[in-house]
Amino acid sequence: MIALQELGWPMAVVLAWVIGELGHRWTRLPRISLYGIVGFALGPAQAGLLSMTMGGTAMLLANIAFGLILFEFGYRINLNWLRHNPWLAASGLLESSLTFGCVMLLALLCGLPMLTALLLASLTMSTSPAAVMRVVNEQRSSGQVTERLIHLTGLNCVLAVFTFKVIVGVWTFQSSGSLVQAALNSVVLLAASVALGALFGMTVPALLRRLGNLSRDATIAFAISVMLLVALAHTFKLSPVLATLTFGLMARHRRVTFSATQRNFGALGDLLTVVLFMFVASTLEWQRVISGLGLALGLIAARAVAKVIGVTLFARWSGISARKGMLTGVAMMPISVFVILLLEQARYLGVDLVDQLAPLAAMTLLLELAGPVVTQRALISARETHESAEH
Repeated sequence: MIALQELGWPMAVVLAWVIGELGHRWTRLPRISLYGIVGFALGPAQAGLLSMTMGGTAMLLANIAFGLILFEFGYRINLNWLRHNPWLAASGLLESSLTFGCVMLLALLCGLPMLTALLLASLTMSTSPAAVMRVVNEQRSSGQVTERLIHLTGLNCVLAVFTFKVIVGVWTFQSSGSLVQAALNSVVLLAASVALGALFGMTVPALLRRLGNLSRDATIAFAISVMLLVALAHTFKLSPVLATLTFGLMARHRRVTFSATQRNFGALGDLLTVVLFMFVASTLEWQRVISGLGLALGLIAARAVAKVIGVTLFARWSGISARKGMLTGVAMMPISVFVILLLEQARYLGVDLVDQLAPLAAMTLLLELAGPVVTQRALISARETHESAEH
């Protein structure tokens, strides 16, 4: 039994990969949704085949995988576009604010405490860059909806991290009475995370220029740098999300490119993605999912409506049709990976919020499975994928 427990994660990764490949071939569903089904089914609270003793290693691998995706995600964001098209940034601020307000109001109406409602609102205003990036790459999607989806997701993730950290800082202050500790858990950590990512964004491109032959060395150099950056962020209890996202942004604007054949960081990124989506789903417990299912359905509906309205209102002013604006809002449905890893990082800092957010568990599981499918269908409807081009 001990040997089987130690082999649980490697065997589960193989099973998830096989199911993902066969399921994608037969149903055309995103592979990451199928990885999530396997992870949830085999999790400690369900089948119990994934040992909790391996949770620390799986958590580290999941954060490295998320860091690689965030780096590539940040690399796709063009800050000059946001500056030249302020209506795009305005639509991002509007949809994030509407999502925050609608979710908080619904949570309060359902009798949740103010702090819990604020935490739910801050987390649900985000869109998972991991799911968005994987679906975009898997579908080989490109076009107006795809680029707006990436930029708006990056914007609302930064807003979500900032809001979440500030609320956690307030919670820490109420619990400990220490204003210094509360500040360290919020604004100071955020600034330090951005600074660390910016430092990597300046030094790694400079090192690559010194070494030469960028097209051959850049991909592996960036992958190793992201691993080191995630490890440093965890060691100093910073935000790996902001650090790796900033690293990608800086690397783009330092004009260092890596080969187009290494999308998703090649086989390494594909392998770690299986672990990432399995790990996220395995942390969910079916009892907590069932208990929060009713409110979760309402929160999903409120969040979806807020994002669609927020993006569609400024669609024409930002240069696209109302239909494409609506499809962009619909495509912003995924949430799971970002939320779970943010909660796990908060737990690592000594703030355990999982038990207080039961509706979030149900919401996360539903969107772990359905979110990537909705994004895939929205991109196909916008005729920006390889599949729609073939048709």
